Amino acid sequence: MLTLLVNLAVLVFIAIMAVFIIRQRRLRESGKSGISPIPFTARLSDLWRWDGTVDRGTYALIGLVGFALKHNLDRLATSWVFDRPWGLFNYWIPPSEILQEEPLFLSFMLILSLPFIWVGVVLTLRRLRDVKLPSALVIVFFLPLVNLAFFLLLSVLPSRQEEVFPEKTGSLKPFFDKVIPRDPWGSAAFSLLIITLVGVAATGLAVLIFGEYGWSLFVGLPFCLGLGSVLIHSYHAHRDYLSCFIVATLATVLLSLALVAVAIEGVLCVLMAAPIAWVLAILGASIGYLIQRRPLNQLDVPPVMLSLLLFLPSVMALESLSPGDPVQVAVHTSISIQASPEQVWENLISFPRLEEPKEWLFRLGVSYPILATIEGEGVGAVRRCLFSTGTFVEPIEVWEEFRLLRFSVSEQAPPLQELSPYGEISAPHLDGYFHPERAQFTLTPLPQGGTHLEGISWYRNDIWPASYWRWWSDWMVHKIHLRVFEHIKRLAEEAPTGL
Repeated sequence: MLTLLVNLAVLVFIAIMAVFIIRQRRLRESGKSGISPIPFTARLSDLWRWDGTVDRGTYALIGLVGFALKHNLDRLATSWVFDRPWGLFNYWIPPSEILQEEPLFLSFMLILSLPFIWVGVVLTLRRLRDVKLPSALVIVFFLPLVNLAFFLLLSVLPSRQEEVFPEKTGSLKPFFDKVIPRDPWGSAAFSLLIITLVGVAATGLAVLIFGEYGWSLFVGLPFCLGLGSVLIHSYHAHRDYLSCFIVATLATVLLSLALVAVAIEGVLCVLMAAPIAWVLAILGASIGYLIQRRPLNQLDVPPVMLSLLLFLPSVMALESLSPGDPVQVAVHTSISIQASPEQVWENLISFPRLEEPKEWLFRLGVSYPILATIEGEGVGAVRRCLFSTGTFVEPIEVWEEFRLLRFSVSEQAPPLQELSPYGEISAPHLDGYFHPERAQFTLTPLPQGGTHLEGISWYRNDIWPASYWRWWSDWMVHKIHLRVFEHIKRLAEEAPTGL
């Protein structure tokens, strides 16, 4: 379905381009002056030459047609050769994750991508040269999702060689002239106000309407807010990099506070998202700073802002139509205990109440284990582990006494309790986005006596980008393991040796 929509969108764009090109030729034939809305001078050599420049119409058309061609080629190749599906958002899976599971598949896809990568890089280099932006920004071509916003940006910005007439630029510029203050403090305050409102609306759209904690929310939104805040702040005059940096940073902080204030998110989620959001906002602000240094920056801002406002909801809608398939992740934790496997086993299958946690992670609201009980013995028994947010129900799948215990998770509690000035809030990410699937514990006797206890928990996390959020969830699961293991260690080592 999503592939069909992409192909239809490309066909519509080609049709629009054809209309503009015909209009441009008729204007030339009639001798009338004016600006072509989308300049177009495509040549076959544009596909491999890195020197010279390329106009925005050619860049947009080749980029969209090339992407549609590549996606259909990848989809057919993966279906025929590897008998597996391939969606638009598979391009954003880090190669390192695919390499661990399917090195042959990754090699095949990289070889298939090389011609398209070359065309994309040379076109982006030539387009950057055309709009008088640093060639080093070509690195953005390789950043997931940000590269889509960057492609849109380069497709909108006019060439610096174009003859531009302010009276031909449409009705948005006079509006921007009136509403954006000229004073630097006023423009900064106005920028922060607009960006915060847009950020809250975009977050609400992604979370409450589309139900997606995806790339558009945690990557696209911060980048666009950083870029947009600087373009508004510098609309009337060039601003130095420090002021652009401060405005983008304040935009990130104010949006975080606003999300907590309107109870869309809690403090803990906002704190975890803050590092990636701030880095991407600064990246967007840096590109905005380079754009505002160009001549006629005022003519660039209205179309860029309009494009960004259309970009975010579009990507959010696409993500909701084709949600990513989260990869199963395993977290390993081990500890050595000076007690026999029999003593460790008795305290592993069930354990009494733990002390109140001292770790700040659990005090902030992350769910932590309190006690565990078991009903029955052997395969088919049910272990119940009480956490601070509820109970995990864990049917036993493997029971090798004193050696191996494995169970699945049939019911789970929320992964954390959000901090909020309104008390307990039910943030959408607390329900159905973190999926613990099973766990196992292995007991191995040590040569010098004692027991080596290793635990593995498998889970899936339906929040993107997976590599970033995996760092947080792996850390939390590891801390939960350690809390239980330290408790078992203490109980087993203090138990009578005759047990």
